[in-house]
Amino acid sequence: MKVFISGNIAPVALQRLEENNISITQWNEDRQITAEELIEACKDQDGFVSVGPNKINADFLNASKHLKVIALHSVGFDQVDVEVAKKLNIPVGNTPGVLSAATANTAFLLMLAVSRKAFFGYKKIIDGNWVKYEPAQELGIELNGKTLGVFGLGKIGLEMAKKCKAAYNMNVVYHNRSRNEVAEKEIDAAYVSFDELLAQSDVLTVHTALTSETKEKFSMEVFKKMKSNAIFINTARGGIHNEQDLTQALEEKIIWGAGLDVTNPEPMDKNNPLLFMESVAVLPHIGSATEETREAMAGLIVENILAGLKGEKIPYPIY
Repeated sequence: MKVFISGNIAPVALQRLEENNISITQWNEDRQITAEELIEACKDQDGFVSVGPNKINADFLNASKHLKVIALHSVGFDQVDVEVAKKLNIPVGNTPGVLSAATANTAFLLMLAVSRKAFFGYKKIIDGNWVKYEPAQELGIELNGKTLGVFGLGKIGLEMAKKCKAAYNMNVVYHNRSRNEVAEKEIDAAYVSFDELLAQSDVLTVHTALTSETKEKFSMEVFKKMKSNAIFINTARGGIHNEQDLTQALEEKIIWGAGLDVTNPEPMDKNNPLLFMESVAVLPHIGSATEETREAMAGLIVENILAGLKGEKIPYPIY
C-alpha cells in the first residue's frame, strides 16, 4: 500500500506506517503544493494524508476516486467537499479532541498579549525605540472580573472558558447552535443570543467551524455591535472574520484589540497593517503546535489510514 503525505508530520506517524509495510511519499518543498501537483501526486496512491490548506474539492476527489482513505492533519474539515466524498465513498477522517487544550492555550496567550500590548512592546525594543520610562504610554486593560464571550462553546471553547474563569474569575456567556449543559453546570456559562454575545463580551473568542453560515460572520456590521473596549480573538479559521473590516474597526477604535492565530488570507502579508497596531497580536497558525499535541494528532492519523487501507470503518470520520 502507498500513502502520499502533503507535508511534514510527527516522525512517530511515519515510523508506524512503515512498520505496517506502507510505502510513504512526502511533499518536502518549502511551499504549498498546488492543486494540480496534488492530483498528480495522489494518482498512484492508496491513501492521502492532507497537511495544510489543501482543497479536497470535487475536482480533486473525482480525479482521486481510487483513494481508499483520506486523513486530515486537523480537526477542521471546511476544505473538504463532504457531499462529493460521500458520493464517491471515500472515507475522510480528522483528529478531534486531542488539540483542544493546546488551541485553548493559544487563545489564552493571545488574550493576555493583546490586553497588555505585549507584541507591540516587544517590537519597540527590537526597533530600538525603548528609550525611557513613559507611564502613560501603551497602557493595557485588566481582565479580572470581565465577561468572556465564546462563539462556539465546544471542547476548545470550554477549555478556554475554564482557564479564563480560573485565572481571572471571568463571567462566561456563549452562543451556540445548541445549549452546552456541561459548560452551564461546570462554569456557570450563560447561553445568550448572538447580539447579546456581542453587546456583553469584553473578550470575544471564536471557536467554531468555518461553514457557509460562519464565513466572514465577523464583519463591520458585527464589530459595530461590540463594546468599544472589546478584544476579538480568533484561533478557529481566518475565514470567519472579514480582515479588512477588522482592520478598519481597530483603526477607527470601534473595538479595542484583536488576537489572531488565523488570518484571512493565510499566510498574512508582512506589510499587513494589523502587524503594526498597538493592541493586536498575530501568530502564524500555531494553535496545536506542541510536541505532545502533534504526536497525538499523528496517532489519530495513523489509525484512520490503517483502517481505511484495510477497508475497515475509520475511527475518526468527518461524516
